[in-house]
Amino acid sequence: MSPSAVAERPATATTSPSHVDELMRSIRIPPRPSLLADMQRELSGAEPSPMEIGRIVASDAGMSGALLKLANSALFGAARQSKSVNQAIGFLGVNQVASLMTGLLARQAIPADGAALSTFWETSARRAVAMVFLSRRLRIGTPDMAHTFGLFCDTGMALLTARFPGYSDTFDAACREPVRPFTAIEDERHATNHAAIGSLLARSWGLPSELAWAILHHHDYDVIDDDATPDTVRSLVALSLLANRAIDQYRGIESSQEWHKGGERACAYLALPDDETADLLDQLHDMFHHAA
Repeated sequence: MSPSAVAERPATATTSPSHVDELMRSIRIPPRPSLLADMQRELSGAEPSPMEIGRIVASDAGMSGALLKLANSALFGAARQSKSVNQAIGFLGVNQVASLMTGLLARQAIPADGAALSTFWETSARRAVAMVFLSRRLRIGTPDMAHTFGLFCDTGMALLTARFPGYSDTFDAACREPVRPFTAIEDERHATNHAAIGSLLARSWGLPSELAWAILHHHDYDVIDDDATPDTVRSLVALSLLANRAIDQYRGIESSQEWHKGGERACAYLALPDDETADLLDQLHDMFHHAA
């Protein structure tokens, strides 16, 4: 895929288009795994076969084992234990299994050395589960799309960490920024940002276009109020703000610049008064605690 597919925005005044192209070529975007391509091909048919999806997943013993472990984990409130991939598909459905597999394949494909990236994947998994919970509870969007977005929206951070030794300092500065978008700090320092990189990864892996669009704009909270933006995109951005707020509170972080920037908009879009918002955050806290 062309590097220009990432930048749906012009280069900054201090960065030439040729420099941006060169930079994007230097960031390794993992190719789409063949197992994912096979699964997506089956799911795109008129009547996807659960048996065929099961056969595709079972063709990789490591992935099928990881899927069963995840499907039976407390994070998914597994009342029934799946003893085979086909049972997991029967309990969870083909779309949810495909979403779980996409996340497992992403974790395998993207560098994850060091404690920081281990924490990154832990946060991504927690966000994904929280977004599934919120999608179902609020009856907005589809749970499998919410799950995939929760896993993928920050994958660009892992790729930028691998590319730029000083990215952790950028991350810290962006977390402290009270006004400008998180991605503006990344653009300023690296001439690209994790949302653009994550969007490119989603597109190159054949994920839905609206999901890639939501990843690209998930720190651009104006889209929540934009009637011209698809509801799928707006709901994913709003749900992710609520999920991230729950994760921060679970970690004992009482103040978040991202919540200050977009939380009120997210709650207005989701039609959540303060008491319902607090109740949902408490439920997510309990869910994280029991899954720990």
